[in-house]
Amino acid sequence: MRIGVLTGGGDCPGLNAVIRAVVRKGVAEHGYEFVGFRNGWRGPLENLTRPLDIQAVRGILPRGGTILGSSRTNPFKIDGGVEAITNNLAELGVDALVAIGGEDTLGVAARLHDRGVPVVGVPKTIDNDLNATDYTFGFDTAVNIAMEAIDRLHTTAESHHRCLVVEVMGRHAGWIALHAGMAGGANVILLPERPFDIAQVAAYVEKRFQTQYSPIVVVAEGTTPLTGQMVLQDQQRDSFGHVRLGGIGQWLAGELEARTGNEARTVVLGHIQRGGTPTAFDRVLATRFGLHAIDAVHAGAWGTMVALRGTEIIRVPLTEATQELKTVPPQRYTEAEVFFG
Repeated sequence: MRIGVLTGGGDCPGLNAVIRAVVRKGVAEHGYEFVGFRNGWRGPLENLTRPLDIQAVRGILPRGGTILGSSRTNPFKIDGGVEAITNNLAELGVDALVAIGGEDTLGVAARLHDRGVPVVGVPKTIDNDLNATDYTFGFDTAVNIAMEAIDRLHTTAESHHRCLVVEVMGRHAGWIALHAGMAGGANVILLPERPFDIAQVAAYVEKRFQTQYSPIVVVAEGTTPLTGQMVLQDQQRDSFGHVRLGGIGQWLAGELEARTGNEARTVVLGHIQRGGTPTAFDRVLATRFGLHAIDAVHAGAWGTMVALRGTEIIRVPLTEATQELKTVPPQRYTEAEVFFG
């Protein structure tokens, strides 16, 4: 049996651990042959491949990024894209696909499965917003990077008696902001799930200054004020229809400085959050996902995704994972609000 492996969407710490586990177990226990598709769905679309054997995956466990490369290519937006993929898979003798990605990548996988392509999914997103799984690998790494940044910013904020606004990733879900903000002792945390009142945020900031400490505000990139719209870098969209976000942190810092009279600065962590070596938690979770993904292939469990439930790895339908995003519930935000101000 010959199996194709691809990684799509944004890069993420732990991708290489999944690839390594899929190949190691697939070769050692089942005698499978593997082909790596380069640059996400562009690989099977344009026949971009690379060898993927035991030698190719040696030493990649601690490496960030993905040895296969990635892209945000959507074959359903390209004329003849789906037909090109099925024809190329047949030409290469590929019997099944392991697709590693987030909502968009796995959404394509689900639609290809409906058209008869044997595919198994592995959930990947630092935003932790995929349904049907408790956690995705990459999230723990991103939270730890953001937390360390917040820890460092506390001291410089207090040295200069200024407010620091930390903008983290999170388009529609604020899991990184929530976890990093709580772990880093932020004074205000703002999420996409809950439009904020700028006057209330300014009041929290002023209250913090009154205690002789400097406030740290953590905001997810997709957060909006009560009466505003998303702050966008521009109006360009990718092939999945997503606009480029960015700018809410800068806007917020300007508003807080004007309203409180205290200096405010912005720190945008951006791609730093998803670069570099994965944490131990993410390495183990990604490895377990890879091992169970190849088991799903061996069982012919097409159209499923491996998922974490509690401490167990289970299989769920791809449609269940991609039909809606997993967002921060109100009760989780209420827990964090205890520490605001």
